[in-house]
This record gives sequence, structure tokens and C-alpha cells, in this order.
Amino acid sequence: MSIIETQPTTEHPDQLELLRNTVQGQVYLPGDTGYDTTVSGFNLLFIQRPRIVVAAATAADVSAAVRYAAALNLSVGVQATGHGGAKPADDALLIHTGALTGVQVDPATRSARVEAGARWAAVLGPAQEHGLAPLLGSSSDVGAVGYTLGGGFGWLGRRYGLCSDSVLQFELVTPDGREIVASPWQNEDVFWALKGGGGGTLGVVVAMTIELYPVAEVYAGNMLYPAAQAGEILRRFRDWAPGTDEKLTSAVTLMHFPPLPDVPEPLRGNSFVLVRGCWSGDVAEGEQVMSYWRDWQTPVMDMFGPMPFAMADMISQDPTDPIPAVVSSEWFDQLDDEAIDLLVEIWTPKPGQPPLLLLAEVRNAGGAIRAGASVAVNDRGRSGEFLLEMIGVPFAPDLVPAVYGHIAQARELLAPYVNGATYLNFTEGAEKQDRTAAAFSDEHRARLVSVKRSLDPDNRFSHGFDVR
Repeated sequence: MSIIETQPTTEHPDQLELLRNTVQGQVYLPGDTGYDTTVSGFNLLFIQRPRIVVAAATAADVSAAVRYAAALNLSVGVQATGHGGAKPADDALLIHTGALTGVQVDPATRSARVEAGARWAAVLGPAQEHGLAPLLGSSSDVGAVGYTLGGGFGWLGRRYGLCSDSVLQFELVTPDGREIVASPWQNEDVFWALKGGGGGTLGVVVAMTIELYPVAEVYAGNMLYPAAQAGEILRRFRDWAPGTDEKLTSAVTLMHFPPLPDVPEPLRGNSFVLVRGCWSGDVAEGEQVMSYWRDWQTPVMDMFGPMPFAMADMISQDPTDPIPAVVSSEWFDQLDDEAIDLLVEIWTPKPGQPPLLLLAEVRNAGGAIRAGASVAVNDRGRSGEFLLEMIGVPFAPDLVPAVYGHIAQARELLAPYVNGATYLNFTEGAEKQDRTAAAFSDEHRARLVSVKRSLDPDNRFSHGFDVR
């Protein structure tokens, strides 16, 4: 049923009633029961007030919502789990895809079809039953599709690449409401653009099909060292990690554990340096690789060991409850001593003050991350050796400006040492849009802009990546 024959306004209740009768899901307006819950996301600092919310139950609902937005001349935002928001969908139509949770794992083809609202846990569990694994990130609570559209650098990254590299097919509702398939054989330019450049800007991905990999048991975890050794450990990591086998994806995390009841007692309110990672080869070989650290110094806590990859959340132990967070990232081609000293200084709180940077994680890249850069839309930065993520969590409202200011200052201080690229999955809010262009080389950005103009000449999808 078409709903774009007239140009209504919000004062035309017949059009709204038509939308309600067309979709199988729910339609919410401000003040309706369910509106606030649906528009809220994982990051409590990301607040949006859309004019209309369509909680889609089917791909056809998504198409109807997109056509309705065109009829009202509304911009369109997209949300599933509410991680990684960019521009709030204020006065827009928000399509919520959280009810599209279907997952089908095909062990014969080592692939999985994943709908827009499915979280990684719904993929990881069934895949592991067949000894297979998706390229999820640090948390299985994150939405699989949104994570993939931004790239997806997880604990199998150095061996198999970004999750966006593993996509076999997208099912997309375009900005004019059509349902298309994008693959290496159909709508090839759209397929290319979505693989790392399609976060909320080229339409609504209602499902994707991804490759799975033969990973069942890994050697993974964390070794905790005293916070005072942060600089020394970062230097050792810098010199060691790039030469390790690509079966290892590793990081050093400078961490202030918050004084919260759900944080285990030995960690609660304390600061540590964590050497963390995941070895996806023979367990005995992985233990030998990590002996580099044990032979140097016995950790305060040693939580490395064999585990089923189904327990991958135990590596990063990310929170699952919504929190207020400021997130930023930088790529380093090399990690100079001066940059390391700055990182430690940025992370260390001033005497008598709370930490403004909860964590700073330096992740080793290279391997398949670098190898896939030339053909991927999100090519810039992937030649870098190290990826930095900074997260500030203002637990008190009056700390919000200070945390934003501290991370902005950190980026200014680090500017002489970084390569200028960004990794979009490690950005949130205005920074995600402001730095979208820095994720792509000039050549790839020009091609991406061409795809965007072809699909969405009016920039109706303007609340995700800023592709103009």
C-alpha cells in the first residue's frame, strides 16, 4: 500500500492512522506509553526526541515507515540496541528495528543470516554449536548489524579482519522505500559502501548474511599489573605485539575500575594495567606466546586460560546496563615514547579528583585488518599498527562537561603522533558525524558520496554517518 500520494503534515491524523494500520509493529508519538523506552539507548548521554517512532516488526514495516517519512518530509533515524548513536533523531521519524531478531546459522556454508535487531549473543551461541564463530566485538550484547556497518574490530580481527569484511549480502530498504539485495553480484556499489560506510546513512539494513569462521576454543583473558607500570607495559607491548602471530589479537588497557557494587571486590575502586587478548590457535601455543609477560613479571592477577569462544565476553567484560559515556578513538602508525607518556598522563587523574578517563585501550592491529584495507570502504587508518579507544564515564551529571573537555584536550595533545584517521565504531554522538570523512581515503570517500547521492539525494538518512 502506498502512503506517499499526498504531502501531509502531523496535523493530518488520517495519514497517521493509515501508518498504524499498515504496519504490524507499533507506532509511538511523544507521550505515548512505550515512547521513552523505545527511543532510549545504551549511552545515557545520547538523548533524542523523534516526532514519530515506528517499532518495526517486519521489513515491510520498515518500507512503510520510510515512505511515510518521505510523505511528511521528515528525516529518518535508525536504532536497534542503541549503541553508537550519532546525531539524535530529534523531530524526525525513528525506525526501531529491535524486534527484527531472526538468526539462521548454516553450518554447511559457514554463514549466518542476521536480522537488524539481533544481538551478537543470538549469533554466537548457535554458531558455537557447530564450532563456528562470527567476528563479534568485545560484547555479545551489541547489535550485530550496526556494529558491522561501522567496521567491527573484535578479538579475531588480526586473523580474519573486520566484521564488515566478512559480509556476504545485505538486505536493504532504500531511502525511497524499496527492498533490495546488495551483494558482490547485485547492486555491487551499494554492497561495497555498506561494508563499513553504511551506518544509518544509506537506508535501513534489515538483514545481513555473514561468513563464520572455525573457532571453538581459544586461549584468552587478562593479566593485571600495577597502575604505576603503565608506561613500561605500553612500551613492552609496542615492541612485542606487532611481531606476534596473527592468531593473536591483543591490547593493553589502562583501567580505573569504578567503585560500584557489581565490580568484584579486588578490583572495585582500584586502577590496573591489563594485558588482554585472544589467541585463536592451538591452546598450548597460545600459552607459550603469553609467557612473554609471565616470564617478565608475575601479574597481580592472571585470568588468561583456555575457554570456549562462546565466553568471549569474559575478555573485555563490558557493562550490559546503560551508562553515560563519552567515546573517542585514534589510529597510530607507530607508538612513540612521547605518545605513551602522554597517554599515561591523560589517563592518570589529578590528585584529589575523580578519573575523567575511565579507560584507555591500545589494541594491536595489522594482520587481516591491514590486508583488507585496499578494497574496503573504511580503508583509512587500517594501515595503522595500533588503535586507541578512550572512554570517559561521568557518573555524576556535573562531571559531563569535564569529561568531554578532557577527551577533547587528549585528542589535541595526541594530534602530532596519530595518523588522523578514525575508527567509527569507537566514536559516539557529534564526533561520529564530525569525523566520518576521516574513516575513508579521498578516493573511497568520493565513491561513497556518489553511492549516497544516488540512493539518498535529499539526505533523508542524516542521523548516522555524515556522508555528503
